[in-house]
Amino acid sequence: MKAIISDIHGNLEALRAVLEDIAQHAVEATYCLGDTVGYGPNPRECLELVMDCRVTLLGNHDQAALFDPSNFNEKAERAILWTRAQLEASLPSRAAMERRWEFLAEMPRTYREGDLLLVHGSPRNPINEYIFPEDIYNERKMDALFRLVERYCFQGHTHVPGIFTESLAFLSPEDVDGTYQLDGRKVMVNVGSVGQPRDGDPRACYVLLDGDTLHYRRVEYDVDATVRKIFSIPDLDNFLAERLRQGR
Repeated sequence: MKAIISDIHGNLEALRAVLEDIAQHAVEATYCLGDTVGYGPNPRECLELVMDCRVTLLGNHDQAALFDPSNFNEKAERAILWTRAQLEASLPSRAAMERRWEFLAEMPRTYREGDLLLVHGSPRNPINEYIFPEDIYNERKMDALFRLVERYCFQGHTHVPGIFTESLAFLSPEDVDGTYQLDGRKVMVNVGSVGQPRDGDPRACYVLLDGDTLHYRRVEYDVDATVRKIFSIPDLDNFLAERLRQGR
């Protein structure tokens, strides 16, 4: 069994809760689809934890921490510059700081394993392209994306979980009662967000893949603890805390 997580965004409470949930299942390997940092108050700690994943991809916020942020709004840019300062701190040691930067620099942009293609954004632009549920009405875009998918693509980035089919349907986790059978037909699966869900459900979201059966998992965590941390950091806008309670 595989666990696939994404978009942690420095939310340590959510990540710990998800890892505890994963530990309750017979998971052989965990895969992270990127954006381990950005927005949230614990980038160092979250990076340390995902180092144990089989693979951790580079997301757009991870990339922005390494280089200058581009196409970020003011709140996101302030957050990523603060995040970079946290990663540059020699805490708990200089060796730990150097290990974090090396880990970020070595993150791959895509990963293939058997029938699975893992990306952060999309198969066409692995780091930055969004695929939203309403894109099923953009036949040209979806056809172009599916041409790049051999069988199954797993992604994050939008923080909205669900399954895109080649017949141009979008199935939310609720539409499939949280379980979906992979049957050989092409699909693109958004695994949702651990640290900043945006589908109206504030619980952390990730996916378990048991053979060909996909299970969406929702995990409660101490949202208020994360909110208090964000409120206490001037460079992190209060909106980044308030949205956690709303799942938006």
